[in-house]
Amino acid sequence: MIVRIMGEGQWQLADSHFPELNKLDDELLAEMDSGDEEGFRRVLGALLDSVRRLGAPLADDALEPSELILPSPDASLEEVREMLGDEGLIPG
Repeated sequence: MIVRIMGEGQWQLADSHFPELNKLDDELLAEMDSGDEEGFRRVLGALLDSVRRLGAPLADDALEPSELILPSPDASLEEVREMLGDEGLIPG
């Protein structure tokens, strides 16, 4: 799956990594529901770091369709709230 981090680029991730990402997505939703800005920042950073660590970056000039788009590391809680679907940032 191709994952885009807004403002950074794209990474190719194997489906086998999505249980770990979904766990972080669930934690992010919990932090957002509680309104904990510090917790939100920590978990968003961990989610994006996991994508960078587990994925293979695509070349900057590659224009592949992204199957999943994640917010930039400096996105606000409200900006991320607007991006959420029924299942969080990561479906499944």
